[in-house]
Amino acid sequence: MVADPHLLALATAVPSFVMRQDDIAALAPRLFDRSLSEIDRLLPTYDNAGIATRYSCMPLDWYLEPHGWKERSALFQGHGVALMAEAAGRCLERAGIGASEVDALIAVSTTGIATPSLDALLMERLPFRRNLVRLPIFGLGCAGGVLGLARGAALARAEPGSRVLVLVTELCALTFRHGDNSKSNVIASALFGDGAAAALVSTAGDGPRFGPGGEHTWSDTLEIMGWHIEEDGLGVLFSRDIPAFVRSRLREATDAFLDRHGLSLEDIDRFCCHPGGAKVLDALEASFGLAPNAMTDARQVLRDYGNMSAATVLFVLERMLLDSRRGRFLLSSLGPGFTAAFQLLSSA
Repeated sequence: MVADPHLLALATAVPSFVMRQDDIAALAPRLFDRSLSEIDRLLPTYDNAGIATRYSCMPLDWYLEPHGWKERSALFQGHGVALMAEAAGRCLERAGIGASEVDALIAVSTTGIATPSLDALLMERLPFRRNLVRLPIFGLGCAGGVLGLARGAALARAEPGSRVLVLVTELCALTFRHGDNSKSNVIASALFGDGAAAALVSTAGDGPRFGPGGEHTWSDTLEIMGWHIEEDGLGVLFSRDIPAFVRSRLREATDAFLDRHGLSLEDIDRFCCHPGGAKVLDALEASFGLAPNAMTDARQVLRDYGNMSAATVLFVLERMLLDSRRGRFLLSSLGPGFTAAFQLLSSA
């Protein structure tokens, strides 16, 4: 019988520029080419987001000018690799191993494009072995943190004893496009921040134990979330119906996933969910039958860091593992497809 993988270490990192929500709201008339009356109508978006601060790889005044694909790509690669290296170094230090002891490297990101991929670029910065297994993953969006862990656990099971380093880097703020006056871009300007996370997974070692992972992709939902490819970058696609969809459709998919493994929601002790936004958290709590504001860790991460896409759920997990409460965790997130991602994790 193959041993279950364990989460040996987890670490996060954010860039140096702090963006305060009040400052961004004050800049809204300069960020969007809308009339003052329209801007005044949209300002509650910033107040209602449940966010106080976010972090960015670029200073706030960078967002006041237009930028093209070439510049964005160079910034994504440079800052993305630097942030990934910081999270990876911190994770490996916590695990007590060096980069040369890593056997497989998974790099998850959806907020920029790099070929060679970020993991290959990272190998020029950190002393990984030249024969490690690389798996770059693009396009999972906010679901990438949970599914990245699931892929890491699957690799660890396939090669017992191997050490799999899962890296998630998202520079969401960098995707803001000056001149895009769509409501989706306004919402994105109130939500998105930059961040990275690293997790070390192996069947050899101690730590929270991985159980089954899974996912569910609904039909006819491609327009709920994703990117439009525009001349000057990635244009955000948000459906206003995401909270309603979560309330009406997520529970059935979650129950089906748990039932396949002989479990139900009553067997879950702690819910570690991606905080896509305040309204989405309300919908998640309702869907899982939790009390309002029960997801305190997710709300605190949203308040302090904003929505960092795939990386955010790992910030929540890091915070949840700091306290002494133990039990069975259900990690979940939602991403383009439209897809729900699930991963079970047990902390004894």
